[in-house]
Amino acid sequence: MKIVVGYFYILIFFSLFSFYETSAELLKPNNEFKPFDVVKIQLSALKNNNKPYKNAGIEQTWEFAHPSNKRFTGPLSRFIKLLNEEGYKILLNHTEHKIIEIFKSEKKFIYEVTILDREKNFFKYNWQIEKFLNKGSLNNCWLTTSVSLPVSLGSSI
Repeated sequence: MKIVVGYFYILIFFSLFSFYETSAELLKPNNEFKPFDVVKIQLSALKNNNKPYKNAGIEQTWEFAHPSNKRFTGPLSRFIKLLNEEGYKILLNHTEHKIIEIFKSEKKFIYEVTILDREKNFFKYNWQIEKFLNKGSLNNCWLTTSVSLPVSLGSSI
């Protein structure tokens, strides 16, 4: 019985992510998402950037950008151009990613994100998430404040 219940939960988990990947509906920040969830949502979206429509992944990533980040990288049309430039286009339609927590506090998390791009090269980014503490719809939501430029880790071949 325990095995059946375990498989049921695994099925539910993958169904939720499959629904996200095929749905045109963008996830919106809310205080139920944990910092790791925010990074995972953004990376999964960027991995499948043009599904279900062109730049859907970038648009999803933009939804979880902190307002201070948006002031420097926005509007969305500018953010799309930024993500298509040399340092960040590696994230678009990448093959796989790995997320490791490297710093944690009450208001800030930093993750080391390793990306395997389509050319089989590894790159590392630092992904910073902070809790939004101002009033409004984003209050207590975890949002991305910065993503470093990539560091090349070499080829997987």
